[in-house]
Order: sequence, then C-alpha cells, then structure tokens
Amino acid sequence: MTWTIETSTPPGTMTPVGPYSHISKAGPLITISATAGVDPATGELAGPDVASQTRQILDGFEIMLESVGAGMDNIMHVTVFLTDMADFAEMNAAYAEKMGELRPARSAVSDTGVPKPGALLTMNLIAVVGDEAR
Repeated sequence: MTWTIETSTPPGTMTPVGPYSHISKAGPLITISATAGVDPATGELAGPDVASQTRQILDGFEIMLESVGAGMDNIMHVTVFLTDMADFAEMNAAYAEKMGELRPARSAVSDTGVPKPGALLTMNLIAVVGDEAR
C-alpha cells in the first residue's frame, strides 16, 4: 500500500513559527506539529495563563482535524510540553473542560522553552481517520 503524504496549515490556525506545516496526513494517519496557544486573528498568545493557552491549542486542533475530515474523537495521543511542571494542574483542568469524556493517551513533559516567546506550553498529537481507523 502506498500513501501520499499531504501537508497543510488551514486558515483559522496559528501561523507556524518555522518552515513546516501544522498537519501531515498519510492514509488514515494524521500528525499535528507542536502548537502554541496563539490567537490566529492577532498572532498573540491567547492569554498570559496556561488555561487560556491550553484552550486555544485545543480549539486550533479541532479546526486542524476538521480540515482533514477528522474530529477530536479521532485523537490517539497528545504530547504536552510545559515550560513549568507547576502548571500541570491548571493545564489538566482546561484540557478536561475542552476534551469532555474523550481520554486519548497523553504524555506531559517539562521543556525549558518553546519556540513562541511567552508561551507556557505547546502540544502535538497523533490521530487516525477513516473506515480503517474504526
């Protein structure tokens, strides 16, 4: 089986801070690169706190997944990169609020810095879509 790799950064999501696309899709597999909590309308962080940045990241993930025919229920794994592990509980609360009953696998690690100045965290994910994924 041969899959074509498609890449994109859909409208309504933050502009990448480097030479990459936010989404790569090959067959049923979708990956979304590390994303900060940036308001795409302003290019600024969605807020100074982890909760507002977490909600913005997950809102962006929803837009990105929908652009390739998927949804939040297609997420298999999320990796969270926190600049300060003391923010873990605040991130968890905002994450649970947005994700509802969805509980994909997740890792959270401490990172001394992320590419977007002022960002307190980034997240990336792996998802699957299509009949093959169900």
